[in-house]
Amino acid sequence: MARVKGAMMTRKRRNKVLKAAKGYWGAKSKHFKMAKEQVMKSGNYAFAGRKMKKRDFRSLWITRISAEAKVNGMNYSTMMHGLKKAGVDLNRKMLADLAVSDKQAFAALAAQAKAAL
Repeated sequence: MARVKGAMMTRKRRNKVLKAAKGYWGAKSKHFKMAKEQVMKSGNYAFAGRKMKKRDFRSLWITRISAEAKVNGMNYSTMMHGLKKAGVDLNRKMLADLAVSDKQAFAALAAQAKAAL
């Protein structure tokens, strides 16, 4: 039986990492060892970034709802409590979209929330 050496798979693996590290500064894009470390670290940053994106958007929605609720004479927590009591089941993303694009609809929801309190 012939002896199989791992040169081809090793080269493939290294090239895959170096391709992922393309555009990194200095040796991180040229040397396999440094590229491998940076690609792993980049993966961790990307994973954390996907979680942070959700938090950032939620806080943006809350800020938008709060600003428009203040225009309608109530604060954010009172508005959300009133909507919950009124049985309005809209998520924050949709409420924020209404606050930005359709102020009359948001004002109607605010009036409904006030009436439920």
